Amino acid sequence: MVLTQIEQARLAVDASELHGSLSGFLCAGGEALSSDWLPQLALEGACGEVLQQLFVATSAQLRSPDFSFALLLPDDEQGLEQRADALVAWCRGFLGGFGMVADASAALSEESSEALADLGRIASSALSYEDPDADDAALAEVIEFVRVAALLLHGDGVLRRQSRRLPH
Repeated sequence: MVLTQIEQARLAVDASELHGSLSGFLCAGGEALSSDWLPQLALEGACGEVLQQLFVATSAQLRSPDFSFALLLPDDEQGLEQRADALVAWCRGFLGGFGMVADASAALSEESSEALADLGRIASSALSYEDPDADDAALAEVIEFVRVAALLLHGDGVLRRQSRRLPH
């Protein structure tokens, strides 16, 4: 539903890339800047409400102890190429959103730095499709890898910083 609402808003970016950007922003610690985020987009009415809902839902998913975070991608009924292209766009958006937060990568662990580099490789990928069944299974694995990488980056970039600020 959110995917459809974002597509209907006719933004200059597709829904997957927008969600990736928002996710990267949040994973880098941008949640503290959320009050500034939506007004800068100058969106009003239903579109602004949808984006605010997406912001709240994405933030909650990233913080959830049950690891319920999910990438906003076309569903499995869509073609393989469309889903794969959306994943590449999601990763591209993630990197942009992550980069919006000053010094986001300064305190990352080695694992998180590697995960961020892997997302960069995916974002710059030119995909080819030869065996639909094998490619579909491979895409599912890459989607899960990206999801876990985002959770790792959030844990390292946000949760670890928060725990260091708590009084001991």
